[in-house]
Amino acid sequence: MHLGIDIGGTKTDAVIVDAAGAVRARHRLPSGHGGDAVVAAALEASRIVCAEAGVRPEDVTVGIGTPGTVVDGVVSHALNLGVDRVDLAAEFSAGWGARPEVDNDVNVAALGAWVLAGDGAHRSMAYLNLGTGLAAGLVLGGKVWRGARGAAGEIGHISVDPAGPIGSDGLPGGLETYASGSGLMLQWGAEGATGRDVVAAAEAGDARAREICDRAYYGLASSVRVLVLTLDVDEVVVGGGMTAWGEDLMAGATRILDAWAATSPFLASLHLSQRMRRLEMDVPVAAIGAAMLGGGRG
Repeated sequence: MHLGIDIGGTKTDAVIVDAAGAVRARHRLPSGHGGDAVVAAALEASRIVCAEAGVRPEDVTVGIGTPGTVVDGVVSHALNLGVDRVDLAAEFSAGWGARPEVDNDVNVAALGAWVLAGDGAHRSMAYLNLGTGLAAGLVLGGKVWRGARGAAGEIGHISVDPAGPIGSDGLPGGLETYASGSGLMLQWGAEGATGRDVVAAAEAGDARAREICDRAYYGLASSVRVLVLTLDVDEVVVGGGMTAWGEDLMAGATRILDAWAATSPFLASLHLSQRMRRLEMDVPVAAIGAAMLGGGRG
């Protein structure tokens, strides 16, 4: 059995899964803020989920997904967790008794989505996470592809319009500015507003909010186009908090992809819109992926 822990900005999600990735038990707790609190929450959630599954801690492998940059179990720059640097693998091991495998949360979510697809070790997949930020996790030939310096999939920093709105990284027209929660809020500019507020305003007929939502469709469509044209993945699975927007987001992106296909025989041959799929919201894909990482997958 495998224990997977997905440390998020607000919740720490722990699961016990079997060798096929089927969830046997799940427990969620509020995430801590700061290194010590983050580790404590992960340990508590892990002990509870093992008890609920009826397995001993020493009988499970352990994997952890977390925001931030991860190198050899050390997490840096996880700002939404209040973590500048913490040796997560070592600190968790000290309280657990076994060293976990640790990776970035988008990478483990990609692995989880790939395992749940169940189509064999040679299937390629991009997991496009539309959350507070925008990034992709890549599974090629059954393995997570991280790149030479761990930056593979950081497509949020690709500019698709040099005259577009300036993002938090100073880049005009970046994919993350167009199609992430923080990007929608940045464009909207209202104090304390959320991406949901922008969507609600667009549905109520606000012209500027509608323009921002149209950019989100374009950002999603452009992300799919970039991922397919650079890696020719079998599938782009779309997940993250923005998918709560529902079918309107996917339909808007599909209209743009199909319009591109109508003017380009080459793009038409790639079937871009058919290669995009939305992940169901209630699937703990990152925790499942973390569990499989701990079990030696990815």
